[in-house]
Amino acid sequence: MRAAPTILHLDMDAFFAAAEQASKPSLRGKPVVVGGLGPRGVVATASYEARRFGVHSAMPMGQARRLVPNAAYLVPRFAFYRAISGQVMELLGRLSPLVEPLSLDEAFVDLEAGGLAEDSAGARAVGERLRAEILATTGLTGSVGLAGSKMLAKIASEEAKPDGLVLYEPGTERVLLAPRSVRIIPGVGPATGDHLRRAGITTVADLVEAGEDELVRILGRSHGASLYRMALGHDDRPVVAERDAKSVSVEDTFDIDLHDRLRIRLEVERLAERCVARLRGSGHSGRTIVLKVRRFDFSTLTRSETLRGPTDDPLVVREAAERLLELVDTTGGVRLLGVGVSGLADYTQEDLFAQAEAEAEAGAGAAAEAVAEAGAGAEAEIGSAVVGGAAGPAGAGEEGAVEAVSVPGTAAEAVERRWAPGNDVRHAVLGAGWVQGSGLGRVTVRFEEPGSTVPGRVRTFAVDDPELEPSDPLPLVPGGATGAEGAARVAPLGG
Repeated sequence: MRAAPTILHLDMDAFFAAAEQASKPSLRGKPVVVGGLGPRGVVATASYEARRFGVHSAMPMGQARRLVPNAAYLVPRFAFYRAISGQVMELLGRLSPLVEPLSLDEAFVDLEAGGLAEDSAGARAVGERLRAEILATTGLTGSVGLAGSKMLAKIASEEAKPDGLVLYEPGTERVLLAPRSVRIIPGVGPATGDHLRRAGITTVADLVEAGEDELVRILGRSHGASLYRMALGHDDRPVVAERDAKSVSVEDTFDIDLHDRLRIRLEVERLAERCVARLRGSGHSGRTIVLKVRRFDFSTLTRSETLRGPTDDPLVVREAAERLLELVDTTGGVRLLGVGVSGLADYTQEDLFAQAEAEAEAGAGAAAEAVAEAGAGAEAEIGSAVVGGAAGPAGAGEEGAVEAVSVPGTAAEAVERRWAPGNDVRHAVLGAGWVQGSGLGRVTVRFEEPGSTVPGRVRTFAVDDPELEPSDPLPLVPGGATGAEGAARVAPLGG
């Protein structure tokens, strides 16, 4: 354990929802819920105004609507969130060379490595300056935890929410942890927590009292010993600046189960194209193609094929995914499809196109394997796009892994569907705005910009109005700066 609280954990407050409120003046101070809007959608995050009614992340969207029928329900805008996250991560990088992103809205920072804090007073000063700089740069608030370990820093930031800072002095870990639920310890999820509860262990103090031998007997050698050390406040995990991506994948969950085999194949092809685009965007190629299928009964099947070398060729990935689909029985319907690439490398083997053709003709897939997972109840979800590294949109933060909702099945639905609530638009005459809702061939738009101080006016148009077009998000930073450019306007932290 460190002698000073020089590990900082930053967690942005209700990040997705707060970003939407900051960019949409009419939503400030009102309940906002971001997530999948289809029948199977789930909440990615909710504003604090919505949380007062019991709405929380991972809740089925239908349940959220029953709790707060008058909230603003919006689809995620990941390009917008990534731009803001880039500004925040830039500020963290000014503090230390050791920044470990966990998600778009959450990261650890090793202040000791940055030479900015040697004691509690210095650490607190850095944390307060960071919060002020984030607010000045993005208009959003973040909560900061400071402690001598990652575990305690994360617990402190949770206690600091919203918009606060909590510092735990090293040496006070056992006293701070003792009355807390065992669920506060990393690695104790619902199943482990229930297992411990049946053994009469509900608090961290109970874990310490039980002793290492008893925890090993209950949970096994590795888990039991690790949990006992954590309960004593011992957490020596370092802040890791970079975590290599292990896979790149995309998924879609469909509002209505797919039954038509041709439609399923077309969806797999589309997912393969998206996956390759994301693969190339991350600067990687990969050797193993993975197909994921969740069926009507919630059972999940995965099939994988390992190529002779890494590729980022969309044709190779698409044909491999199609071959894997032939191994899956889709009778009864499909509710989710996913395509991924693992075994990542930073180079591409050039002869894979010929390999794919030869294997397709021979009907042979290399190293295909299947894993069936039993579905555990009516799991409500929306699609996700995950880069295996921690900084991808599907990190471990509260915002969850949410990108892309189900794809409409007809051209008419596609026209209607592009006007999803929350999406940015621009009118040839009225300028920038965002979609409040659409249906019955009409789309309602509120025309306002992030810098406005009052709510904008509302207009309704036909969905095919030629003067109305989808648009890129407007930045929150004055002058239109985004990412590092916006952060560069801020005086360096610690200097």
